[in-house]
Amino acid sequence: MREIAAAEVSAAVERLLAECAYRLGAEELSALQRAAAAEKSELGRATLADLVKNAAIAAEGEYPLCQDTGLAVVFVDWGQDAHLAGGSLQAAVDEGVRRAQKSAYLRASVLGDPFTRKNTGDNTPAVLHVRLVPGEKVKITVAAKGGGSENMSRLGMLTPAAGIEGLVEFAVRAVREAAANPCPPVIVGLGAGGNFERVAELAKRALLRPLGRPNPDPQLAAIERRVLDAVNRTGIGPGGLGGTVTALAVHLETAPCHIASLPVAVNLDCHAHRHKEVEL
Repeated sequence: MREIAAAEVSAAVERLLAECAYRLGAEELSALQRAAAAEKSELGRATLADLVKNAAIAAEGEYPLCQDTGLAVVFVDWGQDAHLAGGSLQAAVDEGVRRAQKSAYLRASVLGDPFTRKNTGDNTPAVLHVRLVPGEKVKITVAAKGGGSENMSRLGMLTPAAGIEGLVEFAVRAVREAAANPCPPVIVGLGAGGNFERVAELAKRALLRPLGRPNPDPQLAAIERRVLDAVNRTGIGPGGLGGTVTALAVHLETAPCHIASLPVAVNLDCHAHRHKEVEL
């Protein structure tokens, strides 16, 4: 059995969070540049040009892409033949988050509970999702999720009769109601199936797929294109200032569900689409 030190997990999380904050991924940057070329609104093009410039400035040094450096949402695929030594996984992840908050100068944005609203001061605890997978490798994916886009999430328990039409309508309505709040152009994560809690995770995991890569299932890929076209016809545009590029991509993930249910979820991400991963 392979042994992985908790300190190694902490170091990886710290490094990934810093990279998320300062460096927009190549796929995300290319998507913004393509959007600027395709946008029909002059104001929209100018807004997208500013976003590209912002990414370039952030990459020059320790300058966060956004003042909201996000809630750390950490996905771990843990090989069942690997053993964690030196502490619990949650503690190791939180230690990485704690270090990143200081070393990467990240805004402290996490409250200890939703009612007293007292800040924890170090961005802990992280939201942790763990899956046991075959083998002895460990993949860690960190998403820095801003409050503005997360607040626009939606979950609905539709009737099975609603079908694909219901999903499309639900998704487009969520983006339309969100308007400028999630800092468009957005990436739309969609989940369908599972149950109440599973569908929300599906929508969030959908955002981790390489930007713009279609679902390998042709039917699901067609739904993604349909939602993207409809969202970009809303006229919300970059920054909510009007235009033809409201979303850069739509990603849909599905799971089996109960015969009486059609759970759907929408999780929006802003143009600062911050996620990084590493394999230990």
